[in-house]
Amino acid sequence: MVTLGVAVGVTALWALTRNSVPVMSVQAGTFLHRVRAEGCLRATKATPISAPMEAQEGLKIAWLAPDGAAVRADDVVVKFDPTELETTLADGRTERALAESRIAGKRAESDAAVRNLDRDAIVAGRELEHARDFRSSDPLLFSRNQIIESEIDEKLALGRKENAAAVKKVRQELSSADLDLLEIERRQAEQKIARAEKGLESLEVRAPHDGILVHRKNWRGLAAQVGDLVWPGDPIAEIPQSAEMEAEVFVLEADAGGLRTGLESQVTIEAHPGAAFTAVVDKVDQLAKPRIPRVPVQYFAVVLRFARTDTAVMKPGMRVAAELTLEKKGAAISIPRVAVFDKDGKKVAYRREGRRFFPVVIQVGSTAIGRVVVESGLSAGDVIALADPTRSPGTGTEAAGEGEPPNNSSGGVPGGMMR
Repeated sequence: MVTLGVAVGVTALWALTRNSVPVMSVQAGTFLHRVRAEGCLRATKATPISAPMEAQEGLKIAWLAPDGAAVRADDVVVKFDPTELETTLADGRTERALAESRIAGKRAESDAAVRNLDRDAIVAGRELEHARDFRSSDPLLFSRNQIIESEIDEKLALGRKENAAAVKKVRQELSSADLDLLEIERRQAEQKIARAEKGLESLEVRAPHDGILVHRKNWRGLAAQVGDLVWPGDPIAEIPQSAEMEAEVFVLEADAGGLRTGLESQVTIEAHPGAAFTAVVDKVDQLAKPRIPRVPVQYFAVVLRFARTDTAVMKPGMRVAAELTLEKKGAAISIPRVAVFDKDGKKVAYRREGRRFFPVVIQVGSTAIGRVVVESGLSAGDVIALADPTRSPGTGTEAAGEGEPPNNSSGGVPGGMMR
């Protein structure tokens, strides 16, 4: 909603006949372009109440202190549901026990395989010793075939011994790799248990100091409530430090032309309508956003900084109404929008000269709802039409002109005659 204050002496001349054209006398005065916005008070500084980082996973709110509740230091303000964490803890312990069992089984299997390979190596060593001790190498005592068989037996025993040693080494390496993987699974289970235990220890969030608990709203404009799932670090509420307050108000996108930091405003608290507080625009959002989900009307969020904070009157969350002065001009000529017309692609106003109206090209400056500033083309004291005098009242047809236009600097064309 936009309000406009114009300190001018306006004289509206209304004729009583059916064909009268309403007129006004143009006067210079102060032009004020004000826009109205609504919002709430909030503290410039506040202690956040967030989901604990120790949980490292989603937490479901089981209980939440009421919005606006007075709390003291170390009071519990949020409790979380332990069900998920208890399930996670039980799963972690089961996974750890399973990993430890598999580690023990793998070690037993590896030890048994190594013992078998050691036994094979011992047998192969004894066979090699026997082959060497009873080697048939004397050609005078043994045939050629016996000598060859003896050499083959010796080489075969040596190969069996070397193979047993090589297989043992490979088996030990494979068993070590398998045990390392199982150890990783066990450590993961232990980490899962540790996270769950830390989460269970932090299921209660306490107030860090005395104050009023205010629920925080998310990006959808909804405050946290029982049953909501939050993640570590998500803001849930805050405890404002009310020594210094500010107001967050919302300006309709269509009214935000000229909105910028540094503008003055007057703020009224709905609970105390008799008092007005001076503030300046401290911050303006760069992007207009809807205030209500699924409602396409968009607003610019504006933060107002007060010249002083009255802690006896100002409380966080109180609704306020603000009037922001977007523009102020002294000795400006402003006329109603209904007195501005389009003619041949130009903005004109119909000025009365004698008993007739003539179009005068004007340059329009600042605008507000229902009123515009005229930079050039009109002077104080001019009498202008508030309706198109070239149209017959009630018909929308051209009104017949009478006589020739007088010689004037505007080069106007005669319009409807003032009767």
